[in-house]
Amino acid sequence: MRKHGEIGGEDLIPSIRALGILQPLLVRPNCEGFEVVAGQRRYHACTEIAKDTGLEPIPCLIMEDGDDTKAVEASLAENVERLPMDEIDQYEAFRTLSSQGRSVAEIADHFGVTERLVQQRLALAGLHPPILNAYRRKEINATDLRNLTMASLKQQKTWWKRYNSKEDYAPQGHGLRKWLFGGDEIPVSNALFDLPAYKGAIVSDLFGEERYFADSALFWEHQGKAIADIMEDHRAEGWQTVILHDVGEYWRKWDYVKVPKEDGGEVHITCASDGEVTIHEGYLEEKAYRKRLKAEEAGEDKGPSKPELTKAMQNYLALHRHSAVRTELLKDQGVALRLLVAQFIAGSHADPQKADTDAIAESLKTNKAEDPFEAERKEVRALLGMEESGNTTLVPRKDDWDHRPDPYQLFAKLLKLDDAAVMRILTFVAAETLPAGSAMVEVLGVLLKVDMKTVWQPDDTFFDLFKDKEAINAAVKVCAGKNAAKAHVTATAKVQKDVIRKSLTGERKEGNPDWQPRYMAFPMQGYTKRNGLVAIEQWAKVKSLFDAV
Repeated sequence: MRKHGEIGGEDLIPSIRALGILQPLLVRPNCEGFEVVAGQRRYHACTEIAKDTGLEPIPCLIMEDGDDTKAVEASLAENVERLPMDEIDQYEAFRTLSSQGRSVAEIADHFGVTERLVQQRLALAGLHPPILNAYRRKEINATDLRNLTMASLKQQKTWWKRYNSKEDYAPQGHGLRKWLFGGDEIPVSNALFDLPAYKGAIVSDLFGEERYFADSALFWEHQGKAIADIMEDHRAEGWQTVILHDVGEYWRKWDYVKVPKEDGGEVHITCASDGEVTIHEGYLEEKAYRKRLKAEEAGEDKGPSKPELTKAMQNYLALHRHSAVRTELLKDQGVALRLLVAQFIAGSHADPQKADTDAIAESLKTNKAEDPFEAERKEVRALLGMEESGNTTLVPRKDDWDHRPDPYQLFAKLLKLDDAAVMRILTFVAAETLPAGSAMVEVLGVLLKVDMKTVWQPDDTFFDLFKDKEAINAAVKVCAGKNAAKAHVTATAKVQKDVIRKSLTGERKEGNPDWQPRYMAFPMQGYTKRNGLVAIEQWAKVKSLFDAV
């Protein structure tokens, strides 16, 4: 294991002189006889003793010939917690095990080290070989070596050329990180668009071959449009998931597994701060990949790919859509009657409208459909002669046995009311027992032609929960136009959402102030081809039942 670091072992000499070898060395045959797999420090100490006083043969355990994997494991387990090893030695050992099918987690668990340490060593796989060799010769320090693992191969080659030049300077330390991620030097060679389209200035280096864009903002506007075209081309080729990472975001290749397009492989597009774009086709996060394998081995459905909306966002949408649908239901007693019959057969209770977060609960209070529903609840309670109490529903909630009305007293009151009043109460009960987030909300939204614009507008909570970059960019395209979407494709999610906000307020001339997200349509629609949105899946299951209605 120790090829480049110090072997050591001098501290063992007094103990071996007094007690001898207590733990045999682990060796294996080679072309010259045997080589030590585990116990280099003991062997080195014995060699030093033999020089002075001589030494009897020392005990060894002999491994089976050709058992390379176990040899590496034994050597690494023997040494990883002792004297610091050369990082290249660790990298080569970890790489050997990785190539034999061991995951990062398995390697880390086997040797009692952190997954981060294994990932750091495997990151050396992407380094330019001359840089690795220079580090072995101690010409490059460890800090610079680690920083260079975050550079693209092109950047590494450029840095190495500068490092060996007597006339140029290769940044090191903090300056190296700034050079890798913070500079605005964007070489013309990194452009994906035709140069005549760029109307800004281009600066030439009189002592070099490269030229640079003087206007980085204008460069990114054109580069963004080119990247947007690339993303559309990949989707047209059948890639279901195309993910564009933020500019400067480091994409850790060792966290992913190569997966073909037909098996759900994704396309990841990364952009360096100097404008270089790299396309990684056919990758899937290792955790998701191994979870899928376990599901397949167990004969289970491998499950959907990552949905474009989080659970909290789906809860937010479900509550706002539920509020609008049940208030619209108050206007159609015929539909309410039939719904109520179905609910009574299946067993019903009042839906509590449970919000996942306080922000969602506060947002729901702003929904214009809430006030008329609460007003109708008070009117219905008055018709039944029920006093106002701490209850927020007319129909008791599930398991709320303390507040259930006496059925005989309630029946007696209903007998005194005319049919119109009873139908009004019945309609309200049907609306109040409508469960939020259910397929029935989707069905009623379609049947009643619910228009969410009349009761809801995108608020801060909606934008806080809207996080998927692919979906956000698609929404920009619908709300602000195709040109805006292309121009901002490399912008952060926050900037893209600001484009939508400005379109809604009229600050953008090309924007649509009446825009509503597809999530608020009935039936619900998404912006990507990924599945996992509950409302869409529910409608797909029941749609055929209502085609003729």
